[in-house]
Amino acid sequence: MTTTQAPASEVLDLLAGRDVVVLTGAGVSTDSGIPDYRGPGAQRTSGGSRWARPPGVMTFQEFVSGPVAQQRYWARSHLGWARMGVAAPNAGHHALAEIDPALLITQNVDGLHEAAGSRRLVAIHGRVADVVCLACRRTSKRASLEARLDDLNADWMVRHGQAAMRPDGDVDLDATADFVVADCEDCGGVLKPDVVFFGENVPAERVARCYDAVDALGTDGAVLVAGSSLTVMSGLRFVKRAAKAGTPVVIVNRGVTRGDDLAAYKLELGTSDFLVELAQRRRTKM
Repeated sequence: MTTTQAPASEVLDLLAGRDVVVLTGAGVSTDSGIPDYRGPGAQRTSGGSRWARPPGVMTFQEFVSGPVAQQRYWARSHLGWARMGVAAPNAGHHALAEIDPALLITQNVDGLHEAAGSRRLVAIHGRVADVVCLACRRTSKRASLEARLDDLNADWMVRHGQAAMRPDGDVDLDATADFVVADCEDCGGVLKPDVVFFGENVPAERVARCYDAVDALGTDGAVLVAGSSLTVMSGLRFVKRAAKAGTPVVIVNRGVTRGDDLAAYKLELGTSDFLVELAQRRRTKM
């Protein structure tokens, strides 16, 4: 497929009159103060590959390997939560809530689409505000766990509160050996944020719902990718599905993506202004 670098106004007109499925990535949340991994200026992996797993990101296999890895994860994530947990939706999130697409698929775990009021939504990687016990599978709210971690590590924020934040809700920090981890209050099992780590699979029912929404668009609808480099297959597969069916794909992202050769249109723009303008265009057509 030939990708067109069309004027934004032409792309906005196309999307204003169609049913859309929207796929969002970390770039949608940068205006809320949450960094992304692969946008302009983002750190590459040690090998320099744009598409490899970002450096320092813990895999599921690492997390379940034992107490040392779990201690490192929670020591860093506890600091990151102090900032991610209070992040507020930006204009792009609110615009998407107004647009109310046929389905909003987000790769983000920050919960900001939900906070903005989006209704028809699949958070394919889960939400960092929820916690699951790997033993008894009980789920609970992150806020409750954070209060326990504060009690167990009273001076942690004072000592390490300036560490640089990362996109997945933790921080850059190596000195984690004295952090005290909280266990499941019901069974004493290992607690994990209820999100899909690298090395885990997205639950099949989430994937099926997203495929159904993309398939329902046909050639009269469109898939809009906003703020994602489409690095991981969990998001890219829906773009591949749409392109194969002849559904136009529009990508709005600063920097190259793995889906650029599948897109009908590619715009090198920030997402917030574009989404606000799209909401306004669709409003005038109602």
